[in-house]
Amino acid sequence: MIDEILGLVQRHEQWRGRESINLIPSENVTSPAVRSLLSSDLGHRYTSRQGFYMGSCFIDEIEQYGEELAKDVFHSETSDLRPLSGHIADLVFLASFTEPKDTILCVSPNDGGYPGISEHGISRSLRLRVISFPFSKEGRNIQVEEAIDLTMREKPKIIIFGASIFLFPHPVKELAKVTREIGAHVGYDGSHVLGLIAGGRFQDPLREGASVLIGSTHKTFFGPQGGIILADKEHGETMQEQIHPAYVDNAHWNRIAALTLALAETKVYGKEYAGQVVQNARALAGALAEQHLPVVCPELGYTQSHQVFLDYGDSRQGKVVAKKLEEANIIVDCGIRVGVCEATRRGMRESEMQRIAELMKRVIVDGEEPRRVRKDAMKLAEEFSETLKFGYC
Repeated sequence: MIDEILGLVQRHEQWRGRESINLIPSENVTSPAVRSLLSSDLGHRYTSRQGFYMGSCFIDEIEQYGEELAKDVFHSETSDLRPLSGHIADLVFLASFTEPKDTILCVSPNDGGYPGISEHGISRSLRLRVISFPFSKEGRNIQVEEAIDLTMREKPKIIIFGASIFLFPHPVKELAKVTREIGAHVGYDGSHVLGLIAGGRFQDPLREGASVLIGSTHKTFFGPQGGIILADKEHGETMQEQIHPAYVDNAHWNRIAALTLALAETKVYGKEYAGQVVQNARALAGALAEQHLPVVCPELGYTQSHQVFLDYGDSRQGKVVAKKLEEANIIVDCGIRVGVCEATRRGMRESEMQRIAELMKRVIVDGEEPRRVRKDAMKLAEEFSETLKFGYC
């Protein structure tokens, strides 16, 4: 039984770490140093801000170090590393500033918004009314004038920018004035683009009118899986009072140590990494379009983030395409969102994006047998496997 479990993990690591090209935009890889902290003794321990546990002096120092680094990297007045995921960070924000029957405004899942805060997610549990931003399918973004009219008419308690399909910066600055006029709390779920924000290559929501920046820490931000809250003093202190014990008890301090080290890596390498991510995404988008794949927004340069979106009309067709690519050891989701954050972390650049587009074209456009393409995909993956090359750490 033990050998079987260990064997499954080893087979997974061989396949996903050395034999496959991972293009899932919600995944990244941590550096070996960050990963080592997840298996440290910190994973066995507790601490408490109320001083209940003894022997935690170094744990407390690590957490304080991480909070200061986070404030420095994101230029925020407060930070909190305790949320166990971006979803929990969303929950803390919504629960801290709403009452049942309040209205929130966000991007609809039908337009690429995050389902976790929709009427079927957190908002349902908190008994919140959800309304959706007017959204342009062509431009893949919020429609500003229509959103202003909706905001003035509905007067939501909370407005949340950000999405799961996230190609272009959202109009935070353009909508900030009206949100202030109605006294709404403005949040920005930067889960997908957190690393690009840290590197100064997407937008700066806390400077553009948002009071709270929340997100997960393992997409374009190359940390361990988890969440983070960054906010101004007023909102940050309110949420810090709410987090424990209502939403997080044991915050997993091995994760917080690993996140702290990832923040340090971001401070040094974040700008270079974020810049290469955006360059790679645009190069891949252009190459895929040349191969006659349905890349959206050509007139807008395809993307300004880590994502490229292939529009197959419905999830059923997307799943068919994703399954064929998986058989060729090219991993995407069924969206189909194509992300370059992990490929970039492994050291790939624009020339490799051209090679990836050619491999995808052979499967999707030419109808070549995936097993024949797999051999070339494995060759490219091995050239940039973590045992040979690792960047920005």
